[in-house]
Amino acid sequence: MTSVNEPIVEQPPSPPRSALFVLLIFAMPAPRKPRKPPAMNKGSTTHERSAGIIVFRKDPQGERLYLLLDYGRYWDYPKGHVEAGEDERAAALRELAEETGIKDVDLMDDFRHEIGYFFRSKGRGLVRKTVVFFLGEVESDQVQLSHEHVGYEWLKGQEALARVKYPTAKQVMQAALAHL
Repeated sequence: MTSVNEPIVEQPPSPPRSALFVLLIFAMPAPRKPRKPPAMNKGSTTHERSAGIIVFRKDPQGERLYLLLDYGRYWDYPKGHVEAGEDERAAALRELAEETGIKDVDLMDDFRHEIGYFFRSKGRGLVRKTVVFFLGEVESDQVQLSHEHVGYEWLKGQEALARVKYPTAKQVMQAALAHL
C-alpha cells in the first residue's frame, strides 16, 4: 500500500502520436486493387461465319414438314462453321450431311437468307456471328443424328416457327414460309 507521501513511480513516456500513426499504417493490410476482367481480345470482336439449310419434305397429303434439331437446350436448323476455302453453299451441304446424314437435298437457287447476332465466348470474348441459310427439299424422312444433337422432329411450318427459340431463328423460318 502506498501512502500519500510516497513519491509517484514514473511511467515510461508515451510514444508521440506520429509514431502510433506510422505503426498503424504498417500493421494494416495493403488495400486490394480492383480485379480487372481477363484480357480476351481486348476491345476487339471476333467474326464467325456459318451456313445452314432449312430442310423440308412433303407428307403424303402434300403438306410441308420442316426439320428441326434438338440441341439439348433449344431447337434449331442444321448449320455449322464455314471452313477455310469453302463457300457457304458447300458448308451448308457438308453440315447437313454431318449433322443429319442427309446427302440428297434439292436446294432452291432463289432462296438465301442471312442473319447476324452477337454472343460472348469464354475463350474469344465478343463474337459477331453471321449465318447464311438456304432452303432445301428432301424426299425421305430418314435422319441419322450426329453426337451434337439429342433429337429431331419434322414439324408443320407454324409448329416449327413456335418451336425455335431465338428471334433470328424465327425470322429465318418466316422467310422460308413466305418464300414457299
